[in-house]
Amino acid sequence: MLTLDKIYHAAYVLREVARKTDLILAPGLSEENTIYLKTENLQVTGSFKLRGAYYKISQLNEEEKKHGIIACSAGNHAQGVALASQKNNIPCMICMPDGAPLSKVEATRKYGAEVCLVKNTYDDAHARALEIQKEDGRTMIHPFDDEDVIAGQGTIGLEILDQLSSADAVIVPVGGGGLISGVAFAIKSLNPDCKVYGVQAAGAPSMFKSIKEGNMITLDSVNTFADGIAVKHPGDITYEMISKYVDDLAVVSEDEIAAAILALMEKQKLISEGAGAVSVAAAMFNKFDLHGKKVVCLVSGGNIDVSFLNRVITRGLIMSGRRTTITIELADRPGQLQSVSEIISHCGGNVVTVYHDRSDPNMAINSCFLRVVIETRDREQADQIKQEIVKAGMQLVGEKPQQ
Repeated sequence: MLTLDKIYHAAYVLREVARKTDLILAPGLSEENTIYLKTENLQVTGSFKLRGAYYKISQLNEEEKKHGIIACSAGNHAQGVALASQKNNIPCMICMPDGAPLSKVEATRKYGAEVCLVKNTYDDAHARALEIQKEDGRTMIHPFDDEDVIAGQGTIGLEILDQLSSADAVIVPVGGGGLISGVAFAIKSLNPDCKVYGVQAAGAPSMFKSIKEGNMITLDSVNTFADGIAVKHPGDITYEMISKYVDDLAVVSEDEIAAAILALMEKQKLISEGAGAVSVAAAMFNKFDLHGKKVVCLVSGGNIDVSFLNRVITRGLIMSGRRTTITIELADRPGQLQSVSEIISHCGGNVVTVYHDRSDPNMAINSCFLRVVIETRDREQADQIKQEIVKAGMQLVGEKPQQ
């Protein structure tokens, strides 16, 4: 049974291996409330997962250690288990979905773990890990449905209250639920008035739906770039703990997650992976009623693949209204492109790319389509450019008529 004493013991065990990550004020992320960031993306291995994995492994007996360790992970738990196993000289194998970011796979191998890539999702990797456990007698280090793992994650809750005792609410990413279970238990045990909220990606809402329906469900599939929380089925222990200690859950879209990653980069100079940014996305897009409150967003990890970051930034720019694509139907005659460019320039926009199409069968024979990608200050400026283009007698394709 999880107790506050166990979480304090976990904090004692972790004192020499895990960082007490900073809690920083983050102005500019929300006009509705005061946001603080618990920067677990700056943790050793780049994620909070080290805490639970290390504490769990520290509690194994000699017989369990002798048989070696098996774990399953989309990447962050893998690195935590691998590092803890390396420090304790325990043989370690990690089953990871073959779609896990290459950076996470390679980082896990560098900590000395043997990596077994499994087709499809985390849940498939979990099934393979169970098979290997039966074959080899290894000790399973579950990423979330284990009380020692949850206790390790709960040390973040202790740190948050120590760093900001006046916090009104804490927003936590949710995959299988181990992180929020530990954080919520610690916070509610010490300060029951502090709200704890959980956030999932809309493409992987297994815990959200389970809590709302009052019964654990298994999703047919998950689809989100927030790979660290792409879980089809909640944990048994975590479902019960979230039902008891968490005040509410919400989901955020892929575009909202991308916008949060971009905001963290630009305004706070912090890199977050998709799973780590869902808490910030929930605050930015007002998923909970927190007007005027002191809100801590737990940024759970920063292990995003650099090669993937460009696409995320582009989506974030589009979501925040700073990159806009417009298609204009024009009479195909000289000077039209210059006219469009002058309107955009006059309104303060910047043309990124231009595509001129004369072959679309939906246009008049003497017409052309001009597709322009524009950098804008915000959505209001983009709308102004569109209005000026219409005023000049040009027709926007795919836009609703101005009222």
